[in-house]
Formats: sequence, C-alpha cells, structure tokens
Amino acid sequence: MTNKIYAINGPVIKIKNTKDFAMREMVYVGQKRLIGEVIGVNADMTTIQVYENTAGLRIGETVRGTGLPMSVTLGPGIIANIFDGIARPLRDMKKTDGVYVTEGSDIPTIDPAREFDVTVLAKVGDELSPGQIYAECPETSLITNRVMVPPDFGKCTVTYAAPDGKYKAEDTILKVDVNGEELTLTLCQRWPIRTPRPVAKRIPINTPLITGQRVLDSIVPVAKGGTAAIPGGFGTGKTMTQHQIAKWCDADIIVYIGCGERGNEMTQVLEEFGELIDPKSGKHLTDRTVLIANTSNMPVAAREASIYTGITIAEYYRDMGYDIAIMADSTSRWAEALREISGRLEEMPAEEGYPAYLPSRLAEFYERTGNCSVLSGKRGSVTIIGAVSPAGSDFSEPVTQNTKRFVRCFIALDKPLAYARHYPAINWLTSYSEYIPDFEEYYEKNVGEDFLRVRQRISNILLEENKLMEIVKLIGSDVLPDDQKLVLETAKVIRVGFLQQNAFHKDDTYVPMSKQLLMMRVILRLYDRAGDALARGVSVRAILGTGLFDKLIKMKYDIPNDKPEMFREYSREIDKTLDGLK
Repeated sequence: MTNKIYAINGPVIKIKNTKDFAMREMVYVGQKRLIGEVIGVNADMTTIQVYENTAGLRIGETVRGTGLPMSVTLGPGIIANIFDGIARPLRDMKKTDGVYVTEGSDIPTIDPAREFDVTVLAKVGDELSPGQIYAECPETSLITNRVMVPPDFGKCTVTYAAPDGKYKAEDTILKVDVNGEELTLTLCQRWPIRTPRPVAKRIPINTPLITGQRVLDSIVPVAKGGTAAIPGGFGTGKTMTQHQIAKWCDADIIVYIGCGERGNEMTQVLEEFGELIDPKSGKHLTDRTVLIANTSNMPVAAREASIYTGITIAEYYRDMGYDIAIMADSTSRWAEALREISGRLEEMPAEEGYPAYLPSRLAEFYERTGNCSVLSGKRGSVTIIGAVSPAGSDFSEPVTQNTKRFVRCFIALDKPLAYARHYPAINWLTSYSEYIPDFEEYYEKNVGEDFLRVRQRISNILLEENKLMEIVKLIGSDVLPDDQKLVLETAKVIRVGFLQQNAFHKDDTYVPMSKQLLMMRVILRLYDRAGDALARGVSVRAILGTGLFDKLIKMKYDIPNDKPEMFREYSREIDKTLDGLK
C-alpha cells in the first residue's frame, strides 16, 4: 500500500487509513525525502512531524518508513564538528549545497571518506560484553575515541580482529559470534535519540564542576553530573555566562546546543571557540567541543530534536569515561517549539499555551544527567547547564518554574545588575545550589578545611546587607550605627571586588579555587580587624580613610593567580594599619 500525504500543517503532516508506521518511527517524506518522525498513530490517521522546511510539499506525495526510530550515528569525527538539529554536519553541507540548509540533504553524520588511525584492543577468542571498549583512535589532539560494543548488542565472541592501521568509519574492525550468528562491528554505531543510553550504576554526586568564576564556584556551585538552570531576561548575559563556563570549566568535552538562538550568536560561538586556546592543554578549544546549531530561522521541529541529539552525543562520550558539560541555549526556545507543534496538533493547551506534557519533557531531558559507572567499567558524567529566557524576566512563567523542579542549582540573572554593568549578573540572593553539602569532603581535601565556613560568612554578610538596604532606602545610611556601616562597606568589597569578574582581564577571567579562598579570607580578615577597631572606639570614617577597602576591591587585578604569597602581605598590612588607629 502506498502511503500518501493527506494533510499538511506547517511541520505536521497526516496520512489517512494506514497501519504501516510505528510510533516514533523515522520516515522520509515526499519527493525530497524530508526527514520526519511519527508522533501519533490511531485507527484513522497517522501524524508525522517533519524536521525540515515543508514549503513546496504537496498532498499526495509518498511517505516511506524506515522501520527504525529517529537515531543518530555515533563514532569518531563528531568532536570539533558543527551539526544541525538532526545531526547533519553543516560544514559538509556547505560544500555540497551552499550556505543555506537544503531540504532533503542526506549527508552522513560521520564523513565516510575520513580515515582514522585505529588501535584494535580485542583479539580472536575474546568474549566481549555490551559497552566494552575494543578499539581506540585519536579523534582530535585532545580526545581519544574509545570504540565500544553497542549497549544493546549482547555478549559476543571475537572471530576476527583487524590489524592496527587506518580505517574508515564503516570498515569492519571485528567479526563476532552472537548465538551462532556472525555479525560485524565497525567504528560507529546508531542510537535512538529519545532513549537514554544504559549505565552500570549511578554514583553519588560529590565533585563540583570548577569554572573559575568566583560567584559560581564559591557561592552557587554546579556539580559534575548535576543540573543547573540559568534564567534571565533579555540582555542579562545568559549566553555569555555559558560561554565563560564552556571555555574554562574542567569538563573533558563541551556539547554546546544553540537551540533557537540568533544566528549571529552562534557565529560568535564558532569564531570565539575557533580562536580560543584550551588553558589545560594549550590546544584549540574546538578540539574538545561539539556544536549543535539550530538557529531561530531553522525548522521549528528540528529545534525540538536538537536537545535530544545533543544529550545522546554527550552520553556516548560519557560511556567512554569522559566528563561532559552540555550548554543548552536555550530551553525556552525548545519549549516554544513544543508549544508551536502542539498547537498545530490541536492539543488542549495548558498554562500560557504550553502543552500539558511540558514538565515531563523537561524532566526527561534533565534526568539524563548523572555521575555514573558506565558499562566499560570507567566513570563518566554528564552535566546540563540550561539557559532559560523568561519573557520580561518573569520567573513565575511555566518554563522557569517547571525547570526549577528538576534542577538542583538555580543561577538567577538579574536585570538591574546587568544594567549596572555588574557581570556576571548573577543575583546572589535569589540564586541557590543544593549541592553544597555534597561537596564538604571535596572542599576539605582540595581547597581548604575552612572553605565552607568562610563561604557561609561571606553569604551572611551579603544577606545582612540586603536587610540593611531596606532601612537605607527609607532614611539613609547616616543614621546607622558604625557596626552596620561596616557591614555595608564590607558587602561592597564582596560585591565589587569578589563577585564581579572581568572576562577580558588575563588574571580575572579565570580564578583557581585556592585564590578564591584566599580572597574571601582576606576580606573577612579586614572585616574582623575593623570590627576590633570599632570596639576600641575607632570611627568607621577613620577605618575607611585607610584605603584598605578600596585596595581589596582591586586585589583581583593586583594579585596575579600565580602569586598567592601576596595575600600574606595584604593581611600584614591590614593588621599593621588597623592596629595603628586610635
């Protein structure tokens, strides 16, 4: 039976009276063979969402099934590449189709002509289990691709192993016996994008993702294998905050998903990442980065798929034993794609027009993170940092509120801070991290035994300042007692000298945890010694006249990252200066 298009509504098409398609099956639509996915099946009608532009598609054109779910090809050649929402390489597409994405372009995810220098680890007679590594090949100068038995393959025995040498992605590396049937294993495998890849077990999260950004590392830390949301209105710096995390965090691989963002922002990502040098290795940052670009002018259905494509690629490298950080920019645009498709499907809308299944879709996405013991026996993690773009900076809207339910780190960007040029514009009062108790042992061993205590005191001063500012707004600061004036001045040092960070300064763009702790210690030393001076009867005016507060505001520039001994000099100067006041 030939399956003909019965109705077309944007990216949604319908076929009447057919039982040939399964739910979530990948299909080819029309003469151009547009890629689509079955999203609804009933006795009368089959509904398909098309991941490409349907302009020019006619009623009566044929739809062909593949019998397979919507999948992505995984293998060497993904790192340092840029893909669209359905994993087609855009650079290769440009060579064949020009600068615009062409409908029906059937370009494989992995270049079939590219050769890789493969070291085969398995030998004839070896018994292999799902997820086990049987070959390795350098993918870039920073990442080695560990070729694994597919998780759904089952146990097998090696009957043929290719010698070490150069091979293409689809060349036979192993022949194996599976219950009497001979099968082949190559350098690549396919996996359904909506199905999480299995792991051996989940490991408790106890290690922070070090970003070098003081407000994140010290105040609202993100976990390796954890989840974080960065909500903020237009112009508050969501994309730039994610850029800084992507550049400097200690993850092995970055997967950057540009989901519905402006094309010029993705261009900036490409240009910046291409020029940046990885601080850990001295190589180009792109050598450990995967970019998925589904800009605002690309088909809306592919925007919905891009999130799943990105997380599937991340899980693939996690299974090799790498730590992956995903930057999803932005999940609000993804939710808007769900809303548009839901409207075309004539589904009953929920709050603000979003589909009723928005919370479950968000949960599915964020729950694919984790710190895991993988099938190969190694440890790997996937961390998701998702940007949220609430209209009018309204954090009560559905995407922000539902995201808040599924993440444990909430990094709230603040419009007044952004307009005051305080970057990163992270509001330290409305942001929070639930991971802090999990990191206690890590901080004690790797940063300092007093880190959590120092951090808590810094946070308390900021909270106290917020309470005092309510009084200051009403009657001014002159009526406050000296000890409260001291709180305000110390909080200013924390806000401007510690939380505010200059991404374009060679020492301030990335700050190691050891320096962050030393900075907090010296701020608290000034606060404590100034409090002692107040107790002796010294006035706040005299204390401020020493210039120590202004000096600490500038210490982030004046003390290089590689000269921590200078903090001892600052501490001695604080003691000497304040002890001399009468």
